[in-house]
Amino acid sequence: MMEAEKYLSYLQKEIHSAVFATVDNLGNPVTCVIDIMFADKEGLYFLTAKGKAFYFRLKANNSVSITGFHGADTMTSKSISICGKVKEIGNELIPFLFEKNPYMNEIYPTKKQQEALTVFQLYQGNGEWFDLSKRPIERENFSFGGVDKINDGYFISDKCNGCKQCYSFCPQKCIEFMEQTATIKQEHCLHCGNCFKNCPVGAVVKRS
Repeated sequence: MMEAEKYLSYLQKEIHSAVFATVDNLGNPVTCVIDIMFADKEGLYFLTAKGKAFYFRLKANNSVSITGFHGADTMTSKSISICGKVKEIGNELIPFLFEKNPYMNEIYPTKKQQEALTVFQLYQGNGEWFDLSKRPIERENFSFGGVDKINDGYFISDKCNGCKQCYSFCPQKCIEFMEQTATIKQEHCLHCGNCFKNCPVGAVVKRS
């Protein structure tokens, strides 16, 4: 398992282009694809032009949700999703970000044209790593920017009587039994809900 900074770096270097979801002035969700220019322990950095609708949505509501994905097909795919807060930090980092991402010079060739741009930082958030290329699948929650990590999903309470019916419905077989009680291995769980739906004694609880 990786720490948050490594996931942010993976998103920038290996995935790079991510889908950003924001909200418009009518409360409707809007998505667009944005390149991640840089990542460090303080978060993610990306650019937008100050005339774009995306810029105005960010200024009106600083909450974003992003997902990045890559892989040859579904069964080789890895993805990272983050929900968090952004802030505008201006244009001081633009020369550095253009140096790290030289293709940007083809889009905004001159310093004068680059004046349209501003830098945003995704400075805190909760994220999830999801890897379908492994058997069983691998997932992990992470957080950065001083927020608590979210531990959601399905958990088995002390109501469990050890009948193992949940195990028979689990597609990843990620439930372990110790004497009569059971534990879901969260790092391999699909969150499909089969254990919750089929537990005869209601021992499985959902946290969100």
